[in-house]
Amino acid sequence: MSDSHPTAGVPTCYRHPDREAYIRCQRCDRPICPDCMNSAAVGFQCPECVREGRKATRSGRTAYGGLRPTDASVTTMVLIGLNALVWLVINLTGRNSSTLLRWFELRPRSLCLGPHVGDYADALSCQAGATLYPGVDDGAYWQLITSGFTHVEVWHIASNMLFLYLVGPQLDAVLGRVRFLALYFLSLLAGSTLVYWAAPDYQSTVGASGAIFGLMGALLVICIKRHLDLRQVLILIVANFAITFAISGISWQGHLGGFLGGAAVAAALVWPPAGRRRAPLQTAGLGAIGVVLVVLILVRSAALG
Repeated sequence: MSDSHPTAGVPTCYRHPDREAYIRCQRCDRPICPDCMNSAAVGFQCPECVREGRKATRSGRTAYGGLRPTDASVTTMVLIGLNALVWLVINLTGRNSSTLLRWFELRPRSLCLGPHVGDYADALSCQAGATLYPGVDDGAYWQLITSGFTHVEVWHIASNMLFLYLVGPQLDAVLGRVRFLALYFLSLLAGSTLVYWAAPDYQSTVGASGAIFGLMGALLVICIKRHLDLRQVLILIVANFAITFAISGISWQGHLGGFLGGAAVAAALVWPPAGRRRAPLQTAGLGAIGVVLVVLILVRSAALG
């Protein structure tokens, strides 16, 4: 082996500083020399990441402590199935005039609807023959969740479910099923909470976009934690937010709230260090996020009441 030192500015192996290294570990992105390179499914991994992977495989757990799913696509397909079922029932029962839609959509304040779509007034001026549909301020708190499974237009559900189909199994495999579901539902609730605070009082909001943007936020946080290339994720996020604010009628509140909620949930899951304290810290973080959202919802209800 040569005694010469690497040229200044040339990357060196993190384990052998005297050796030039032009390959990086696929998992941690640290430079590794040929002696430290271990073949992986894609690229190479360093010895530490190989040992960590073997340990996780033996324990049956993901890198962040969740139980490793035998089939990471199952949870995603169940979520897609629930969304598809609600969409089908709504379209078979009147589309925009469907009673199920009226009860499932997120509406900050109660609303009276007449016999014709769009014929409405606030609850204090209900006319004979009109039907009162409650809003969240009137106790319809289920709408904060059911609205995230509600779609009318085929393009709306198709775009949301396509992203969920592509990204959901990956996050499920990284986090584990329970943690992935916590990410999905807390992101959905975060999006609905911002809608409740910032959308017009009688505006109806539907769609899984809050949860979908939460998955985007989680992808960003996980990439940052793993020191991965952020360019593709940032392009995806910027493009979707550009569409959100460029096209009227899209709920920017749901998208932004879901994104921030998903990023917060992912941070609570991936930043606690490995060890016996990780699970309690993750639980405490998720619980704190849930409590903050519930308090915000109750405060908003008190203000509207």
